[in-house]
Amino acid sequence: MKTKIIQYTIIFIAALISLSSCNDLDLAPTNKFTDANYWTSPEKAAAVLNMAYSQMFGANYFFANERLTDNLYEGRGNTDEKIITSGQADAALGRFANEWRNCYEGIKTCHIFLDNVDLVPNMDAALKERMIAEIRFIRASLFFRLTNHYGDVPFFDYNITLLEANTISRTPKAEVVTFVRDELNEIVNTLPKKGEYADKDKGRITQGAVMTLLARTYLYENDWTNLALITGKIINGDYGQYQLFPSYEELFLPENEQNEEVILDMGYTLNLRTWGEMYDAIPLSVGGRINAFAPTQELVDDFVMRNGSGIHETGSGYNEDNPYVNRDPRFGASIVYHAYQWKKGDGSVSTIYIRPGSSADAGVSNLDEYAGPGQNSTATGYYIRKYFDPTAPEGMAAGLNLILMRYADVLLMYAEAKNELGEMNEAVWNQTIRLIRERAGFTDASALNYPTGDLRNIIRRERRTELAFEGLRIFDIRRWGTIETLMNGNPHGAKFAANNTQYIQLDLRRFDKERDYLFAIPQSQRDINESLTQNNGY
Repeated sequence: MKTKIIQYTIIFIAALISLSSCNDLDLAPTNKFTDANYWTSPEKAAAVLNMAYSQMFGANYFFANERLTDNLYEGRGNTDEKIITSGQADAALGRFANEWRNCYEGIKTCHIFLDNVDLVPNMDAALKERMIAEIRFIRASLFFRLTNHYGDVPFFDYNITLLEANTISRTPKAEVVTFVRDELNEIVNTLPKKGEYADKDKGRITQGAVMTLLARTYLYENDWTNLALITGKIINGDYGQYQLFPSYEELFLPENEQNEEVILDMGYTLNLRTWGEMYDAIPLSVGGRINAFAPTQELVDDFVMRNGSGIHETGSGYNEDNPYVNRDPRFGASIVYHAYQWKKGDGSVSTIYIRPGSSADAGVSNLDEYAGPGQNSTATGYYIRKYFDPTAPEGMAAGLNLILMRYADVLLMYAEAKNELGEMNEAVWNQTIRLIRERAGFTDASALNYPTGDLRNIIRRERRTELAFEGLRIFDIRRWGTIETLMNGNPHGAKFAANNTQYIQLDLRRFDKERDYLFAIPQSQRDINESLTQNNGY
């Protein structure tokens, strides 16, 4: 069942936000929502709350964040993300301005709600307290998102005036993160646990979501002690009961939304609120328009063999001339490769021909073949399968929920923290990585049993493959410091170049470690507010 959050949002979305000035910190809704005459019922308060839900995050950023990493490559056009990864971004770039504006729009909505919810007459006290906690979570998540991308940011916990918006300076990141943590700790016990919401409210923020966000605030600072403490409590069930969904492939299908693994997702539903990014990521022969972004060979190579060995490890069984057999079962659930058997929504199967010349050899007409840079087909020799919605109509306006937090990530965070603390052992491995691999479909004992190799590399590789295309990789490679190497140089595609004898070499990427860990403060905002300093290098 789709949550009422979507329905309320659609009803009120057209009326809620109207820009009143050029300063993004002072974005104000129409007078309807600030006038005391509006706040006459819990339903109207819920409309503003649900608008804040819709502003918390969006499908565009979900996939755009992944395009800032070594998981995906953009083969067409000159998008903001491609400009960033090429090292050519400046402070006027649209992505820098849009993310800033969108976050502060959501924060403004939260403050409007907090300022006015007490005006609602005869509102149930418990309902109001819960809704306030939801708003405070959303505000905390938006400030956390801002400080992750921009570092020091303007911080305020009330509705600021236009004068304040035009003169406010940046607050140190540490203070913003402290506020986020304080908020989350204060609200957690006010919210229900998973399963305690009525059906009409499923999808709302729970105690588990609060603590998972709190865990991420420590993950991104490599604070292993606090990370292990919090994720351990989530695993123990202190904030609700979670477990891995039995099938990795089916975890991301519409019929399994809000299952036992999902901690927080973004609600979508056909014909009301949809997203269409997969239109330019799936094969053309099964409904794709063009291929705008595709998996890299580097990501493909990180999927281990079914025996748990990396493809270059002794005894892995990897065959470069037949590279897609006996691979991690999540590989086929995530990435489309040459001769992939594509399952359609009606149950039928079609073969995807990607290697140049292969469709002619098979006697079929096909637009999916790699044809070189800048073409309609894949630039890397791969397409995306994960998050394809088989119920979406032509044009891929999907109603599939996008998962922001899930239990597998909690297990991976716990495993990483315990390993970095020197506390990884067979029991922790069996409680975390082994469970994830068993769910994925591994059966070989060598893949499931506690390993003797480089555990840090194994855990990091597990995060990459388990969470591929879920928008989290950028934050991982930043905190590990590996982004400096991974995003410098030429990424690659499949072995389809030079008559299928060489790996495709893609456009050079550049990462300046003195600049590119942070986004630029938007130049448009600095033109208005002279108190806003700029990040290094911009």
